[in-house]
Amino acid sequence: MKVILSMIGLDSHTTGAEVVATLLRDAGFEVVYLGTNQTPAMIVDAAIEEDADVIGISLHASNFALVDDLMDLIEKHQLTDVPVVCGGHVPPQQIERLLARGVAKVFPPGSSGNAIVDYLAGLACRA
Repeated sequence: MKVILSMIGLDSHTTGAEVVATLLRDAGFEVVYLGTNQTPAMIVDAAIEEDADVIGISLHASNFALVDDLMDLIEKHQLTDVPVVCGGHVPPQQIERLLARGVAKVFPPGSSGNAIVDYLAGLACRA
């Protein structure tokens, strides 16, 4: 399973995404880590180019509107079979909004690495 992993917008808090990238690689996932300052278009382009199975986004409080743009581009490019998962400092009311917008899963602070790996492994089993 190939996972695109990135921060969106001006989020430069890389520690969480780097830890998740390592966890996923150690669990046997192929990870394409895009890093910081990625626009929704850059993330979608990478998902298409890499033939990604999942898009993982590290979120910070100011970047929720960019997820709307990302989901719009996913629909536009007919990538709705590529689940988007998010993690980071996401308030409960934003989690509900993101899920309603089409994000498959949100991992808030305190989520275990095993929970992330198990969830993605479950996606692979359904494919």
